[in-house]
Amino acid sequence: MYAVAYRILGNGADAEDVCQDAAITAMARLTDLRDPAAAGPWLKAIVRNNCIVRLRTRLPVPVGLPDDSALMACADDPAEIIERHATRDWIWDGLMGLTPALRDAAILRYFTRMNSYQEIARACGVPVGTVRSRLSEARRRLAEALPETVAGRHRDVGALTAERREEAIALLSSVPSATPQAFFGGRWSPYAEIIWPKGDRRIGLSSLFEAFASDYADGVRYRVTNVVAGPDITVWENQFVNPPEDPDHCPPAATWLLRESEGRIQSVRLFHAPRPARVCDSDHSG
Repeated sequence: MYAVAYRILGNGADAEDVCQDAAITAMARLTDLRDPAAAGPWLKAIVRNNCIVRLRTRLPVPVGLPDDSALMACADDPAEIIERHATRDWIWDGLMGLTPALRDAAILRYFTRMNSYQEIARACGVPVGTVRSRLSEARRRLAEALPETVAGRHRDVGALTAERREEAIALLSSVPSATPQAFFGGRWSPYAEIIWPKGDRRIGLSSLFEAFASDYADGVRYRVTNVVAGPDITVWENQFVNPPEDPDHCPPAATWLLRESEGRIQSVRLFHAPRPARVCDSDHSG
């Protein structure tokens, strides 16, 4: 694996990072491997895909793109990993062995669309260099821990994910008037802190429901696309379905980072996916 990565990237540190990422991806998708004799080519294919992603991040970012999130699209579908009960539970046991800082970075990197270093840095409120070091340490610890968790007994993360998905759909996909604030009284702290994409902070759910009602009145709908659930952190991802007459009303998608304590959500941080760069046609005269 390292030989393949080094031949493509020509950099030892990058090759090591890619191999570590590939090992974790392979562990998560182990049920994809039907023929043990094909393990070598399968692993090398994962390495090559990761190398392509790494090479793309080295390219200059075109004017108009705020960061490299569009270039960091991962070939592996996180939803597939989450839906595999046989692997999901033991992977989460490995993740829960990490410190909260390492776990948050790893969850965002491997299980959500928010997988660029810049986006993770914004979500965690730390410099990009800190994200790199946290992910490196998380990979090292997971590489040691995951093989030991495979044979053990695991909590049913699938049931927790299903429960959290229902919660996300109830809040994001229904008519605002049909989801009264009292509905969330058992799960949401009345003093939950809501942090909006531009950094505005509000206490309580009122600002959420006001935003939902405003978008709904303007013809915007939300479609839940992914939910990642752990004992004290949940990530929601949704697409915005804008009205045909106003296709740019909302950004393409959003990521919600929900943190909880003692079973109640204490803070929600919301991030919007960057809008795609506009391509302007030049006026060519004969």
